[in-house]
Amino acid sequence: MSFQTRDGRDWIPQYLISIDPKKCIGCGRCFKVCGRAVMTLKGLSEDGELVNLDDDDEIEKKIMVLNDQGACVGCGACARVCPANCQTHSSAESEAD
Repeated sequence: MSFQTRDGRDWIPQYLISIDPKKCIGCGRCFKVCGRAVMTLKGLSEDGELVNLDDDDEIEKKIMVLNDQGACVGCGACARVCPANCQTHSSAESEAD
C-alpha cells in the first residue's frame, strides 16, 4: 500500500513492529515524540519479567515496550530519535508477506 504526502510525493509508512529489550536503554525519547501512545515505559525485573513501574518489585532497568501497536501511523519519528537503534519497523507490504 502506497500513500502520498501533502504535495503528492509517494510515501510508504514504516510501522513500529518491535522493540529489542536487550538494546533499549529506557531513555524515553521515542515516547516523547510519539503522540499516539504506541509505546509505554515498563520495568524489567531481575528475572527478565516486565513489571509496572509503580509495582514494589525490584527493577533491573527500564525499557520501552509496545503499548498500542495498531495506533502507529508509520511516521518514523521514534526511530529518528532512538540512540540505541533498538526498534524494528516495517511497511504494510512487508507485514503481508
